[in-house]
Amino acid sequence: MAELSWHDELSPEQAAEVVELLTEAERSDGVAPVGEAVRLRMRPGAHGSAHLLATADGKIVGYAHLDKLGDSGGNQVAELAVHPAFRNQGIGTQLVAALPEHLRIWAHGGHPDTGRLAAKLGFEKARELLRMRLRLDDDLPEPQLPEGVRIRSFEPGKDEAAVVYVNHRAFDWHPEQSAMSIEDVRQKEEESWFDPKGFLLAFDADDRLVGFHWTKVHSPALGEVYVVGVDPEAQGGGLGKALTLAGLAHLKSTGVRQVMLYVESDNAPAIRVYTRLGFTLWDADIQYAR
Repeated sequence: MAELSWHDELSPEQAAEVVELLTEAERSDGVAPVGEAVRLRMRPGAHGSAHLLATADGKIVGYAHLDKLGDSGGNQVAELAVHPAFRNQGIGTQLVAALPEHLRIWAHGGHPDTGRLAAKLGFEKARELLRMRLRLDDDLPEPQLPEGVRIRSFEPGKDEAAVVYVNHRAFDWHPEQSAMSIEDVRQKEEESWFDPKGFLLAFDADDRLVGFHWTKVHSPALGEVYVVGVDPEAQGGGLGKALTLAGLAHLKSTGVRQVMLYVESDNAPAIRVYTRLGFTLWDADIQYAR
């Protein structure tokens, strides 16, 4: 049995050890055990989180992150990982048992073992986030922008507020994306992957932001359709597809030859758009609830 301890904030040493654990888990499983937001919440001074550490022989062998602020539905959300060398010893069950009774837990990659463990612990699938991918081997169609719309790259220090405003309008229904703040944008501007040239903004004839496509490069081989957001008043005219194509063209220009994206499994219109562009299912992140 591991020793469990709760922390409102991780020390730099603890954070470094947890990052090492997460890296080993990703190397073993082929998928990151926690999302980007969790890694950002591990930074000094981050608020709204509780960190649960499982320690054995002085080494952190398990980790759970609890989002105390919860999602837009009022659910507390957890993500967890166990070091590959310490699995099948009950540590994952220990971590889950120590979490609040009413919460949701993300399982990244949809591994069947996770589903079996979830059922054993009294959880059932509540939400599914599909990961789709596309190979950029062929020529892409030219983006067809609505009349009067132009695209330019994001300008740090100038565009944050407008992006957050459109994001809130476009994703008022989304449990996580709807909560994006100006501070969140600025925080991501400090990440090593951030590139304003790959953050494409669409403006109408009145110079009003009506949509954006934020791309991300994970490695020389893999890019991501990070966020595509269109103001509800500008939807239905092909702007989302045009922005998606413009972002894919940018990613291809960087040398990336494979692109991924996440989409809610019940977002049929978006899935149709991505499927028509050639995206296919890769795997899925599943959120379980008691």
